[in-house]
Amino acid sequence: MMTILTCKPVFQERLWGGRKLETMFEYDIPKGNIGECWGISAHPNGMSVITSGEYVGRTLAELWEKKRHLFGEYTLDSFPLLVKLLDAADDLSVQVHPNDEEAIRLEGESYGKTECWYVVEAEPGAELILGHTAETKEELAKAIADSEWDTLLRRQPVKTGDFIFVPSGTIHAIGEGIVILETQQSSDTTYRVYDFDRTDDAGNTRELHLAQAIEVTTVPDTPSIVHPTKTEVTGGTIQTLIETDEFNVYRMDVTDGFTLKPLDRFRLISVLDGTGTLDGVPLEKGDHIVVTVSNQPRIVTGSMEFIVSDCNPK
Repeated sequence: MMTILTCKPVFQERLWGGRKLETMFEYDIPKGNIGECWGISAHPNGMSVITSGEYVGRTLAELWEKKRHLFGEYTLDSFPLLVKLLDAADDLSVQVHPNDEEAIRLEGESYGKTECWYVVEAEPGAELILGHTAETKEELAKAIADSEWDTLLRRQPVKTGDFIFVPSGTIHAIGEGIVILETQQSSDTTYRVYDFDRTDDAGNTRELHLAQAIEVTTVPDTPSIVHPTKTEVTGGTIQTLIETDEFNVYRMDVTDGFTLKPLDRFRLISVLDGTGTLDGVPLEKGDHIVVTVSNQPRIVTGSMEFIVSDCNPK
């Protein structure tokens, strides 16, 4: 059976969010500053519900628990990945995430948070914070305590189409004017380091998590350089963005004649542009699907841009 699970997006209001997800992807988003679309998620803070087929109305977490054969030979208790679209109308806070061992020890959570970003749109002059200059934990703690942000934080410009890998332990922030598709481990644990002294309508600042952040930050910082490669195939191109222990991520430009090869595990697909079908399932810009295990190729019609991810069985 060649099952494709179509997921209903979950929208999250954020202090730094905007309205681009409405205009770029024609989502019917709630009022307010909508910063995130959780496109594929089995996390309790934003659970995907299946919207078509024999599993309509069921959650992704329920299917992972009760229909594991759809996903592959995994022994993991919970679904391992989470895919989001983020609209940064303002700078996100400077933050860092734990690795798996630290997440279990500090939070009792199954997964840490290694993530990666495909830049869907970046306004002129947009930049990220990625990494720091401290050589020791003591130097890091002192620079944070003394608010030495200009010398501590590394900034880099970005443009549409860039790809950035952000391992756990990396201090980072997405800057104003950037829309990204994020592939990450299924975690919502964030340790906030600095929030640009912003306040809410009542004059309150957001909570910082400095002790945890300093503990989990990688010191000294080692930039993670990625080298995407592109392969021409029948009906399109496949760009390998990254292959790691946590996930494998690809960008695919597909047209009539493209076939998605059989795989012994699930794949997550987000449609960044275009319209078409996959195995007869209609797809359009902004759709998010889970492609389950199959020993048959899956056929594309139309013309679309995909971000595709999977996770090696473990």
